[in-house]
Amino acid sequence: MVTAAAAVDPAAADLTYVTYLALYDTRALVRVAARNAITVEARLVKAAVARFLKSEMPFAVSYSRELNAANADFAERILATHTPEFAPEVHAAAQFALSRGAAALDAFAKTGYAEAKQRDRVAREAVGEQAAALRAEDRAFVAGLRDTDPGMNVRAAAGHAVRADGSDADVVEFFAYDWAAAAAVDLEILKVRCADADMVGRSNLTQLETNARNAEQAALAAAGEARAQKLAAAARAWELVGDQAEPLLGTWAEAERVAVEQAAHWRQIALDAAAAAAGNPNWESAAGSAQATAQQWQVERDNAAARAAFWAGRHEEALAGELRMQESGVVTGIGTPGDGPAK
Repeated sequence: MVTAAAAVDPAAADLTYVTYLALYDTRALVRVAARNAITVEARLVKAAVARFLKSEMPFAVSYSRELNAANADFAERILATHTPEFAPEVHAAAQFALSRGAAALDAFAKTGYAEAKQRDRVAREAVGEQAAALRAEDRAFVAGLRDTDPGMNVRAAAGHAVRADGSDADVVEFFAYDWAAAAAVDLEILKVRCADADMVGRSNLTQLETNARNAEQAALAAAGEARAQKLAAAARAWELVGDQAEPLLGTWAEAERVAVEQAAHWRQIALDAAAAAAGNPNWESAAGSAQATAQQWQVERDNAAARAAFWAGRHEEALAGELRMQESGVVTGIGTPGDGPAK
C-alpha cells in the first residue's frame, strides 16, 4: 500500500533510494556512483545525492549500456547465479573474466560462457549423480513453472528444459543454474526498467515543480486581469506536475505488486526445495538460491513501496497546488465554486 504523502520527506526519500541503488542496482557503474554520493561528509550528503540523481546517475546509466560495462554486468550476474558447487567451470570462467578486463569479458560474453556451460554439463553427465536423482515429479514441477511461474524468463527456461526434444540433462541444468539465472534476469529487468523510468521522470519533475512554484508566486503577486491569467497558468503548471507524477506512481505501484507476488512465490519455492533437498542434488542446488531470491524480491518490494510513496507525494502536492490556484480564482471572481482539478 502507498504511504500517505504527508509522511514522505522528499530529501529523506532521495537518500533512501540512492542507498538502495548503491547496494542493489544491477549495473556496477550505477552502484559505484551512488555509493560515492552517500559516503561523502555528512554535511555534503544532501547535495551529493541531488547531484547524483540529476546528472551522475544518467551518465552511469548511459555508460552502462556500453559494451565493456554491459559485459562486466553480465559476468557479475553469472558469477552470482552459477555457484562453484554446481557450475564450477562457469563460475571460474566468470571470475577469470572479471579479473582480466575488457578483452576477457568480451570473450566470456561471446563464447566463454557457453563453452564453460558445456564443460560443466560434460562433467555432470560423466558422474551421472544428478540425472540419476531426477524424478518424474521433478519434471512435472518444471513443466508447472513453464506454465505458471510469474517470471517471463523462468517460464522460458523451464519450457526449454522440458521441451519435447529435450533430455534429462536439460532438466538437470535447469535445476543446477538456469532457474536461478533466469530468475535473476526477471528481477534485473524490473529493477532497470523502473530505475530508468524514475530517473527520467524525476529529471522532468524537478523542472516542472520549479515552473509551477514560480508561476504560483507570480500569480499570487499579480492583480486584476493579469492575476486571473496567471492563476490559470499556475493551475495548468501544477496540472503538468501531476501529469508527470501519476504514471511514475503507477509504475512503482505495479512493481510493488509484482515484487510481492514474486517474493511469496520464492518463499514457497524455498520451503519446497528445503524439503526435497535431502538426498537429491538437483533440489539441493535450487535450495541454495531460492531463499536468496526471495530476499532479493522482498528488498525490491520495499524499494518499490517507498518509490510509490514518493511519487504519490509529488502527485498529491500537484493536485493541491492546482486546487489552490483554482480556489484563488474563485475568491477573486474567476471560475465558479466547485471548480477543482479535473482528475
